[in-house]
Amino acid sequence: MSIEKARNYFRKFGMEDRILEFPVSSATVELAAIAVGCEPARICKTLSFKVKERVILILAAGDAKIDNHKYKEYFGAKAKMLQADEVEPLIGHAIGGVCPFGINEGVEVYLDDSLKRFTTVYPACGSDNSAIEMTMADLEKYSGYKAWIDVSKY
Repeated sequence: MSIEKARNYFRKFGMEDRILEFPVSSATVELAAIAVGCEPARICKTLSFKVKERVILILAAGDAKIDNHKYKEYFGAKAKMLQADEVEPLIGHAIGGVCPFGINEGVEVYLDDSLKRFTTVYPACGSDNSAIEMTMADLEKYSGYKAWIDVSKY
């Protein structure tokens, strides 16, 4: 189960006990906001794309949408999300729990500027009923991010 991958990842830092597990689904931004008890924008959604042969994750605010023009300008290719059946094998987490923690080697992680409005946000932790509260410094430290980028609109 992918939450175990995230838990093992955080165990290296002694913070696996910060993972929140809910008795209800947190698989969508709306459901996660209800489970956590925050506004939907503070849910840190993880979007998965293929850029030529590279697999990338973009972490963005719950109310952000990918701006195709900005995306193409930054990555030099049209935004192409992974197909549902590609997500778990390529990323290491299933849809509803995709996060940058305990992912497959070679997956590039980017943080979208839409997150910078918040003191803390809630990314998933590998399952469709989990999250973890993180500051921007936490996201930078634990996501293995490559860069902050501006590819969304909100």
